[in-house]
Amino acid sequence: MQMLNMKENKLQLRLYILTIICVSLISCKKEIKDTEQVYDEYYRLANIGWKSKRVNRYINTINYTATEVPIAYYILKDQGSDDLKKVDSIYETHKRERVLEIEFHHEEEKDLLMSEFTNRNYEEAVKYMAFAIQKDFTIVTSSQDTISCAGVQFERNFKVAPFKRALLYFGNINPEDQIQLIYNDELFGNGIIKFKFKETPIKL
Repeated sequence: MQMLNMKENKLQLRLYILTIICVSLISCKKEIKDTEQVYDEYYRLANIGWKSKRVNRYINTINYTATEVPIAYYILKDQGSDDLKKVDSIYETHKRERVLEIEFHHEEEKDLLMSEFTNRNYEEAVKYMAFAIQKDFTIVTSSQDTISCAGVQFERNFKVAPFKRALLYFGNINPEDQIQLIYNDELFGNGIIKFKFKETPIKL
């Protein structure tokens, strides 16, 4: 009787170990699949040509270009591609945010921050681009929400490039919503300019 119990215990132990091995293999396989999926998604994102998602407006010798930057691409650019699981985790945290690039380009490639375009001295125009311009941008979503710009990063190119560029940050937007960027041009005095992005955002 005791021998029988011992055999049963050994059999149960073997079944338990086998079950653990099977579960581990399935989990490992799922993790490998998840990792491969993340790599595939970000590879496609990096090569998808998102720069084609831009809207141009030409007013009084100035070309205004707004481009929606996929938040996942921006995070990937910031974090690098060494740990894509981490990138994916950050994306999940920030997927309600939007990043837009706004670019101002004169038709004759003149420096747009000169006083003839801004009615300010050059230093004041630079300060406006770096700080005050944030208040001039809002987003209207397809859900009819109006979102103020949460921050601006002015790209200083020190007159090397023939354009001025800034990144605009917006928060608390439904990832499924289409957006329209509204710009009240106080810097160059060209009034309200609208950039409607008709496609849904690129997402993973």
